[in-house]
Amino acid sequence: MKVIYSDHAKKRMEEREIEEWEVKHLLEFPSHIRKSFNDRMIAVGEIGNKKIEIVFIEKENYKKVITVI
Repeated sequence: MKVIYSDHAKKRMEEREIEEWEVKHLLEFPSHIRKSFNDRMIAVGEIGNKKIEIVFIEKENYKKVITVI
């Protein structure tokens, strides 16, 4: 699965000390996914003691990460 990160997502990941492997893992194995607005989805999960939410758009060949909370 190809993952593309917005500049905003990269900035938030750095601020929150969230690694790319963590985002990719949760996109593949989320605890759950819920719908957001404008075709956006939110993948929710935990790695270690960190609860992470990933706002993304899923296309046919890739997922674009909008932000990471």
